[in-house]
Amino acid sequence: MLRRVFRTGCSAAAIACLFFSAAAAGGEQLPSWHDSNSRDAIIDFVERTTTPGSADFVEVAERIAVFDNDGTLWSEQPLYFQVLYMFDRVRDLAPDHPQWKSEEPFASVLKNDIKGALAGGDAALIKLAMATHGSISTEEFATEVSAWLAAAKHPTTGKPYTEMIYQPMLEVLDYLRANGYQTFIVSGGGIDFMRPWTGE
Repeated sequence: MLRRVFRTGCSAAAIACLFFSAAAAGGEQLPSWHDSNSRDAIIDFVERTTTPGSADFVEVAERIAVFDNDGTLWSEQPLYFQVLYMFDRVRDLAPDHPQWKSEEPFASVLKNDIKGALAGGDAALIKLAMATHGSISTEEFATEVSAWLAAAKHPTTGKPYTEMIYQPMLEVLDYLRANGYQTFIVSGGGIDFMRPWTGE
């Protein structure tokens, strides 16, 4: 069934939902998962698609699983983490841009007014992205993102953002890889923002 979903071009979110609403069997696989239909379905799916002779057998070269990042592999609350990165960068860069004290959406960011900063919708986000992501090389940006991830803490939990991941989903990724699946992460997050940390 999942193989058909991949081939019909459904979104990564739909595929991730399939993992959650479909379901997995006992054993030591997926140890942090509760015994549930979802856990049973995942394990059943992997066993059916990796057992030679099964009607659902998938050749290793065709075993591909795609996951959305935000909200599936790591938290997206209270905001997408890349947005929080942009807010932090605005604060870092503000001394060189005194005009931001009165220019939106920067003024709201500097006042810690998240609602005000986002009131401008996509146009505001693009403006923030251009100010915090532009005018530097890919390598410099990767260095900045890595430094931010090493120091920044989630505003609610106080944990590093790289710890704000869902352990059950990491187990699904590991389980699929151990059974010959290539796993890919897709996201609305910027590729240059994600590359410094997603491999780890």
